[in-house]
Amino acid sequence: MDILDAIILGIIQGLTEFLPVSSSGHLELGKAILGDNSVPEESLLFTVVLHFATALSTIVVFRKDVWEILRGLFSFKWNEETQFSLKIIVSMLPAVFVGLFFEEQLEAFFGGNIRFVGFMLLITAVLLYFADKAKDTDKKVSFKNAFIVGVSQAIAMLPGISRSGATISTSVLLGVDKTKAARFSFLMVVPLIFGKIGKDLLSGDLTFTGENNVAMGAGFIAAFVAGLAACTWMIQLVKKSKLSYFAIYCLIVGLIAIGYGFWG
Repeated sequence: MDILDAIILGIIQGLTEFLPVSSSGHLELGKAILGDNSVPEESLLFTVVLHFATALSTIVVFRKDVWEILRGLFSFKWNEETQFSLKIIVSMLPAVFVGLFFEEQLEAFFGGNIRFVGFMLLITAVLLYFADKAKDTDKKVSFKNAFIVGVSQAIAMLPGISRSGATISTSVLLGVDKTKAARFSFLMVVPLIFGKIGKDLLSGDLTFTGENNVAMGAGFIAAFVAGLAACTWMIQLVKKSKLSYFAIYCLIVGLIAIGYGFWG
């Protein structure tokens, strides 16, 4: 993988991790349209590097929130920060369950099935449209809501279902304040990413050969910078009820993908 490929993949990962358009779906579409020979297959190590970059960008954007949560946790009291952390844990359970027991079945959906990705993008478009029309509230995420949002996050492991789109939309449709929904959506994925990195390290799946260090570094920086911009932008878009633009985008891309899958 050369430096330019790494930068392009890093930008795609950084933007689509936060924007509600499905990063996995877009990567599948890119590989299908350009061909596997034109888009180098990402190694597990490179994938982990990119995800680490986007997780780090989330922490930077929400650094004040993260600090307040950690400070509240170490006070060892039943305070708002402790409850928020437990809600994050509750939201992780469905995705952890799917990842542990249905990993092989999930991987079967990542075989270049463009029609499937297209239909999933249409579902994402519908979710975003209805979430954008929801009324503003000041409601916080409850433990029950956290689990339901976690289920939507697990479903979003399918290519074409946007993780941020599904989780934010689910929260908003449950009556949660839009800003709080975006904050919860972005923070809930950070422990999952670090957990996945830890799992891969402990299992020995990651191999550090010393090759492509410059390309990986370039990809990391690109994903981190793009992630910072996308995360900050997405928060503003949710506040201003601009999700309908992404609904239209997912609708168009989804229909094109379905057409390409049938006649391409």
